Amino acid sequence: MISDADALTRLINEAFLAERPFVEGDRVDHAGVLKYLATGKFLLLERNQSLIGCVYLERRGDHMYLGLLSVASSEQGKGWGRKLMDAAERYAAKEGCVAIDLRVISERADIRPFYERLGYAAVAVEAVATAIPVKVPFHFVVMSKPIGRAQGAQ
Repeated sequence: MISDADALTRLINEAFLAERPFVEGDRVDHAGVLKYLATGKFLLLERNQSLIGCVYLERRGDHMYLGLLSVASSEQGKGWGRKLMDAAERYAAKEGCVAIDLRVISERADIRPFYERLGYAAVAVEAVATAIPVKVPFHFVVMSKPIGRAQGAQ
């Protein structure tokens, strides 16, 4: 478990370097990953016995929260992010969830279209927690996608 947490910490921080213009410091530390492991689960993607991707999932009522979608920089642009999203959606549907929710930084214009292409839509705006050391003002855009039985109701 500890070595998994170390590998996850390295992968997530590498993948989230694009947030450096907005947020101070690393995205997660070892203790933070252990907290995530205690409250939810990570789906892992390995290639040639190396961790190249992950996504965090946490059940919140009948919704699944998705976060920390991470793909190693050397593997980006190869469809791994979409594969992780597909796996997350299958897992959430299997767990009986009606939707998946995620948050993106409002200023990350590069990332929202990825989620929109996968069927996610902006549903709310959230303020940034005061504990997050921001470099420039931003807010979170909450995006959601119905899955499972909710998807069929549309």
